[in-house]
Amino acid sequence: MADQTTQSIEIAAPAERVMAVIADLPSYPTWADGITRADVLETDQAGRPTQVHLTLEKAVVKDEYTLAYDWADDGMSVHWHLVKGQMQKAQNGSYVLVERDGRTTVTYTLSVELNIPMIGLLRRKAEKVIIDTALKELRRRVEAG
Repeated sequence: MADQTTQSIEIAAPAERVMAVIADLPSYPTWADGITRADVLETDQAGRPTQVHLTLEKAVVKDEYTLAYDWADDGMSVHWHLVKGQMQKAQNGSYVLVERDGRTTVTYTLSVELNIPMIGLLRRKAEKVIIDTALKELRRRVEAG
């Protein structure tokens, strides 16, 4: 699954605050578009989620899937992959943070493969919409405090 979509956004907050919002997966249903449930199944020694079961309901799309998370020790990135899904065959993603002068650039990379065939161009367009929405919602959530 070499094809992936990447996009960045700048957030007016330090990286630690941005990563705290990213790591608070149980709160995603309150601010992340389409996520109606996020159940943490496992955590690491630092209390960060390492396996999360998510429910997505957006328009006609409904899916339940479990992601495994790998948190960088320096707190500047997180990577995840699909453990189990209904509509998805594979999902790989990451947030990478770079802080400068109290502002953080967040780069989101995502690759999704569905169980149903989808033309690459349409898949990349869908990934771009997902990333764009997620980054804007993340910025809104972090900057709101």
